[in-house]
Amino acid sequence: DPASTTCRPIILFASETAIPLDYQLVDLFSDENRSDWYTRLNANQAVPVLEHDDFVLTESSAILKYLADLTDSPAYPKDLRKRARVNEVMDFFNTYLMRDYVYGLVYSRVLAHYRMAGDAQQKFIALHEPRAARRLRALDTMIGSKAFVCGDQITIADYLGSGIVTAGELVGFDLRPWSSVWR
Repeated sequence: DPASTTCRPIILFASETAIPLDYQLVDLFSDENRSDWYTRLNANQAVPVLEHDDFVLTESSAILKYLADLTDSPAYPKDLRKRARVNEVMDFFNTYLMRDYVYGLVYSRVLAHYRMAGDAQQKFIALHEPRAARRLRALDTMIGSKAFVCGDQITIADYLGSGIVTAGELVGFDLRPWSSVWR
């Protein structure tokens, strides 16, 4: 689903690096990802999924790494330390920014199965707002004056992060207080 925070980085990376993918829409808003056929493909019922011959891979970060290695893309450096930095930032996006920013502030507002009843919803959002701000401040520091999150060249960490950071657009979240993230 191109609306998915985790699908958009793969779509963007494949498009910009001319990787031919045969996309199949899995409509998250109709819960197609919870259907029997999809659950057999991915027991976690999440998108995206990559099928390459008889190999099935789930998780956006893993798919980006696989596609980058498959195509020998410079967006996933071969140098051990540079690659470790990319992996570190991707883990930061998946662990901290997804939890506090995307699930805490975005999904809880736009996806019915993440909403809570009554004032629990507002308490949940109020809990995650300062956490998300702290994570965005950390990301802003990581980027600093660099052109991209890991340096002067785009990496798959930037692709993954783009889907996560722009999720806030769904709820009109203002990123301007974090100038490097905003840029």
